[in-house]
Amino acid sequence: MKVLIAVTHLLGAGHLTRAAALARGFAGAGHRVVLVSGGMPAAHIALDGLEVVQLPPVRSDGTDFTRLLTPDGPADADYLARRGVAIADAARTLAPDVVITELFPFGRRILAGEFRALIAAARQANPAVRVLCSIRDILAPPSSQKKADRTAALLDELYDAVLVHSDPAIVPLSLSWPITPEVEAKLRYTGFVVAGAEAPAPQARGREVLVSAGGGSVGRPVFEAAVAAARLAPDLDWRLLVGGADAGQVCAALAQDAPANLRVEPARPDFRTLLARAGASVSLAGYNTAMDLILTGVPAVLVPFDAGSETEQGLRAEGLAQLPGVTVLRAAEVTPAALVASVRRVMADTPRPRGGFALDGVGESLRIVTQMGET
Repeated sequence: MKVLIAVTHLLGAGHLTRAAALARGFAGAGHRVVLVSGGMPAAHIALDGLEVVQLPPVRSDGTDFTRLLTPDGPADADYLARRGVAIADAARTLAPDVVITELFPFGRRILAGEFRALIAAARQANPAVRVLCSIRDILAPPSSQKKADRTAALLDELYDAVLVHSDPAIVPLSLSWPITPEVEAKLRYTGFVVAGAEAPAPQARGREVLVSAGGGSVGRPVFEAAVAAARLAPDLDWRLLVGGADAGQVCAALAQDAPANLRVEPARPDFRTLLARAGASVSLAGYNTAMDLILTGVPAVLVPFDAGSETEQGLRAEGLAQLPGVTVLRAAEVTPAALVASVRRVMADTPRPRGGFALDGVGESLRIVTQMGET
């Protein structure tokens, strides 16, 4: 089976992380997979061993997803047209049996032209192609009924199914998106997609507070509060893991004012192992971070990203906060004292059992798609 997975991450890299995990799963089962990536290259996400087509990259202008930027400035019509040609060429070259578009048509509507070009080219190359959408547990709710209706119409016109990477017993899609009977008929819940290796073996928890909040303007306020919090809690060890393209610069700036019980370093590939033995975690509430917290059972303080009109992380954080050892600290409430108090509270809470969630999203996606190809 030949599979083409198309993804464009615009702000964080979680979309690319999930798409790459799916690509590895299909490739590991012996299928040929082409991953078409339209976002900025993300060096911290391992794509080695995958067949990758990189489109002329774009990113959002902060949380303004209606304004796309290239490495050199605003993305104009010619630049976007080149992306459309490249993605259609990838489809014609592969002649896929399966096309999976990440997020579209529930999101990335600004790129609708290139997704349509992809599907049209794939159908021209292989009229029997199956077309699926891949989405995370929580979406940005549509701002109008018109947008919800437009998405439903695209699903009806172009798609065979929607892979929902969630456990419906915990986070049903209806929590963030209006579900009509027609949309419901397309949904296939896969369980959560957990990227990378399995959870490390349980370990004795130490006194280290592991703070991970991305890089740039998104994570900087949390990191700065953590530096001051370390001074207020000298009995705890604090480790800041900084991601993003500017990680080295941010680390250097934070380390200048760091107390002796705090370490600052770039994001590490053994993040999950560090979590497994940490006394507590302080993080945003992105999809992949949530999976790491579920896998390791670490006591967690969640600071959901809520800039602009973002609601995804807040909804996810509220769901996770129903579990023992998890609390939510809103971005506007983050102060050094509040951070210390929240960390001590979750560390003193009842230990949270690991497991109990549907976590084989990659394997179940593979089963669903394979079964569709046989019918």
